[in-house]
Amino acid sequence: MEKPVIIAVIGGSEISPQAAALAEEVGQEIARRGAVLVCGGLGGVMEAACKGAVEAGGLTIGILPGDRREANPYVKIPIVSGVGYARNAAVVKSAQAVIAIDGSYGTLTEIGYALQSGIPVIGLGTWEIALEGKADKNIIRAKNAKDAVDKAMELAGKR
Repeated sequence: MEKPVIIAVIGGSEISPQAAALAEEVGQEIARRGAVLVCGGLGGVMEAACKGAVEAGGLTIGILPGDRREANPYVKIPIVSGVGYARNAAVVKSAQAVIAIDGSYGTLTEIGYALQSGIPVIGLGTWEIALEGKADKNIIRAKNAKDAVDKAMELAGKR
């Protein structure tokens, strides 16, 4: 039995309608390719991505900070960590690639965990990072949802 590709979708819990639509499309694209979506299981980008995945027949996993009741309605497999936002490490380390959409400081920590672990990060309207004014190019930029998932699937296959 072959294990499915797991793609993490990360992003802010308070987002614009445009970011929500983008996250929903990313979720749909992940499901269409037969991959599993893992996220933090709450609202915003996480809920929109899960909604898209579920509506396209996909499987979603939410690694929650503290209580099963926190899960958005589209999380099919809730995992309660009980460790608050330290669960961000588990979200990204459970995946073979990460797609970051929009984002707050929690998203930035997840990007850091992923990059430190050698997990590819694809960015859609998310953080840009620099050290001493020199841009870090490790976040791979995508043009749209399909491009982001194409890149994530390609890079996940190499892990």
